[in-house]
Amino acid sequence: MATPTKVAPAGTTQGSGAAVVAAGTLCWRIEKGELELLIIHRPRYRDWSWPKGKLDPGETTPECAVRETFEEVGLSVKLGIPLASITYPVSSRDKVVHYWAARAERLVPAPDGKEVDRAEWVSPEKARELLSNPSDIEPLDALVEAHRAKDLQTWPLIVVRHAKAKPRSSWSRAEGERPLAATGRRQAVAVSRLLQAWNPERVVSSPWVRCVQTISPYVHQRSAKLKLVDALTEHDAARKPGRARNAVERVFDKRRPVAICTHRPVLPLVFSVLGSHMTSRLRKLLPADDPYLAPGEAVICQVSSINAGRIVSVEQFRAYDD
Repeated sequence: MATPTKVAPAGTTQGSGAAVVAAGTLCWRIEKGELELLIIHRPRYRDWSWPKGKLDPGETTPECAVRETFEEVGLSVKLGIPLASITYPVSSRDKVVHYWAARAERLVPAPDGKEVDRAEWVSPEKARELLSNPSDIEPLDALVEAHRAKDLQTWPLIVVRHAKAKPRSSWSRAEGERPLAATGRRQAVAVSRLLQAWNPERVVSSPWVRCVQTISPYVHQRSAKLKLVDALTEHDAARKPGRARNAVERVFDKRRPVAICTHRPVLPLVFSVLGSHMTSRLRKLLPADDPYLAPGEAVICQVSSINAGRIVSVEQFRAYDD
């Protein structure tokens, strides 16, 4: 399979001696049947590059990529497949830049005039000629390869484990009513920020309180459509695992960006369904060991819009909570 894949760390901090971490996008569109990419000119460095920038404190790389693209060229993008991450020396440290593809048809770039004074749509061949940093060609090659393989046009399917809940040992009421702990409520806000990098328009969730509380900040922030599915609760999934698998399988039918929020014991069922939609190489990237995901952590799959039901990339991120 041509499309590159990575499992990324849960956000990266920068300290003394650590690598400088940045993130950005390769914005692309199809114009008159031909692939075009958006390159930017930075007057400070007198170079041509991709929209990118360093992480803000408490920010994950996907959030950074979306923010920097908006700040530099005024485009509100949603992330597509992950592309190559590049590393090159700056001062006494290395700089690591994580890139994603971002479809930007019908969006008009507006350079900020400070960091970026020009932005141009060009062919992949022209981009290759203009790019000043040779390492910037690596994500370009990855995007072009994905385009040729028909793996560039995708939609996200995101699986979220609910945030940290109050301990079972301290809860005497119905299990479905056990709420998030204070830490979990902060995690839920961070989950909302993370999900906005892909901006799923639908959320399918277990109706138990801790799941609903986890995804509520995102649903309210983005006015996403929320569907509560009993089959995704711990109780129903244990009694009737086939129903849980069917609930996950049905999200493929709509071919629209979606997030699924459920419980740790249900995750193996969810991942078994996702695994049936991908190659064996990608299946090895799915979490396989209990607890599978930390509270508030997410797996992001990109599903092909052309080859229906085919997952072409897998990533994993944990949102910052403090």
